[in-house]
Amino acid sequence: MRHVPSDTITWGMMLRKLPMIAKALPRVVKGMKVANVTDPTQSCGLGWTFEQATLRNPDGPALMQGEVLLTYAQVNQWANRIAHYLSGQGIGKGDVVAVFIENRPELLVTILALAKVGAVSALLNTSQTRDTLIHSVNLVAPVALIVGEELVPAFAAVREQVSIAPQRTWFVADQDTYSHPGIAPEGYVNLISASADAPSDNPPSSRQVFCDDPCFYIYTSGTTGLPKAGVFKHGRWMRSSASFGMIALDMRPDDVVYCTLPLYHATGLCVCWGSAINGASGFAIRRKFSASQFWSDVRRYRATTLGYVGELCRYLVDQPVSADDNRHDVRKMIGNGLRPGAWAEFKTRFGVDHICELYAASDGNIGFTNILNFDNTVGFSLMAWELVAYDHDSGEPLRSDDGFMRKVGKGEQGLLLARIDEKAPLDGYTDPQKTARVVLHDVFNKGDRFFNTGDLLRNIGFGHAQFVDRLGDTYRWKGENVSTTEVENLLLQHPQISEAVAYGVEICDTNGRAGMAAITPAESLATLDFAELLSFVRQRMPAYAVPLFLRVKVKMETTGTFKYQKTRLKKEGFDPGQTGGDPIFAWLPGSETYVQLNEQLLTEIQQGQYRY
Repeated sequence: MRHVPSDTITWGMMLRKLPMIAKALPRVVKGMKVANVTDPTQSCGLGWTFEQATLRNPDGPALMQGEVLLTYAQVNQWANRIAHYLSGQGIGKGDVVAVFIENRPELLVTILALAKVGAVSALLNTSQTRDTLIHSVNLVAPVALIVGEELVPAFAAVREQVSIAPQRTWFVADQDTYSHPGIAPEGYVNLISASADAPSDNPPSSRQVFCDDPCFYIYTSGTTGLPKAGVFKHGRWMRSSASFGMIALDMRPDDVVYCTLPLYHATGLCVCWGSAINGASGFAIRRKFSASQFWSDVRRYRATTLGYVGELCRYLVDQPVSADDNRHDVRKMIGNGLRPGAWAEFKTRFGVDHICELYAASDGNIGFTNILNFDNTVGFSLMAWELVAYDHDSGEPLRSDDGFMRKVGKGEQGLLLARIDEKAPLDGYTDPQKTARVVLHDVFNKGDRFFNTGDLLRNIGFGHAQFVDRLGDTYRWKGENVSTTEVENLLLQHPQISEAVAYGVEICDTNGRAGMAAITPAESLATLDFAELLSFVRQRMPAYAVPLFLRVKVKMETTGTFKYQKTRLKKEGFDPGQTGGDPIFAWLPGSETYVQLNEQLLTEIQQGQYRY
């Protein structure tokens, strides 16, 4: 008898959910109608939905951070002033504007203003520097750039390599600019001051934005080593905000979402903010996540809903137990990456009724949502999807003798494919060739097309799935997708490294996979200065991408087709007993160098004595 995972959903479990299903059905029907905008002449999108929310709840809190509290009417009028000003400066429909601001109200108001004029916000990752930043800007050929004061040094270092005119390089001071616009440095135009006297009524352009118009470019890790820009259209904004805000969470004007996730990613921006706007609800944000301040912020903002990634939940569980753990108004949370091992502990300790785990990709065409509040599942999808058998070494889907792919059985893990059709179009990337690479043809029938997500899921019954792992040349750590090729390319810039292979490895009691790299020294192990090497990579990579483990190899093994044997490296991990004599070095939390791993240190890491 085939083993069925314990998380399988049974008839009995479904029957117990019938009252919830009956109660949710009316809003599901309404939400699907709002989400599926197909009329190419119907006004829709971010700007339009925010204006509708303002009509519904003008004096309710829209954005909160620290001492700043802005109502829907205030945010809408502020965005309108910026939109009218930008329009007067020649920014219009289809123009790409790069946005480089950390989590704060000014970031969201700027994005909203650009959406109202029909421009496309290229949401630069605020951790990027140097070559990666240059690539990300030039990839989308922006006509302008808006930079926050906190990121001016990073932008100034690459300014000569990106061609944007000074009069279109707008500056936003790092302070409460709604009250105090600040002063721009030489070579920049102060966006807030320049737009202060513009009209505050809704611009006509916000009603000329339609479902097929691009709203954002959201960057994803590219298998070629540098980020790709995924296209997120206004029609997809409607699907996302209604699916999560109305159908999944039933957001209302008295709700408040607390979000510490980076707003250049789709989970924070489209899922969390989109849900808040859909319900005309409050949206409270923080510049950077803080485990120690998290619940006090939640109480301060009277949050009812949390945005999360699995790593965030683990950090909260790791905090000392407090009598206040249950003292809050949170009833629901939405996000992704919460592992089954931490699910029950989090839900019980913090008294959250509904964990609305989701699965989605900013560059994909499918989403799953745990609407029915089962444990340990990403829920179900209204889109057509299948799980297929795949090659464990290459990650590629397998075809049978008849040329078609084979679906896996219930309880088995398989590669997730999403059907591409009128109901679920694929917006893809700015580069058509990159889009073509993720589209599979003639999958089950001649002429059908599917999006290859590159992710492994498990079917646990009644249309529900469970996330298993990522395939290919990316892994997820600290809530960020890391490109192994980008890590390898940066390591190879070091003069003492001749070969590098990067991959993700699991550490006990952590979410995702930590970075590890097998390296071959250009000369010998003795020539490597590990403190200098760590400093070198930390200067060039975001903190989440820096490898925590190094495996030093005299020679790198390859396959017959000269591919590195990454599957074997992943399997052997960072256990010196499994690496055939190759020394392993670890970067321990709080240290400034890599140290060689021995059996005792390995045991301490596996027992959780170091908090990664």
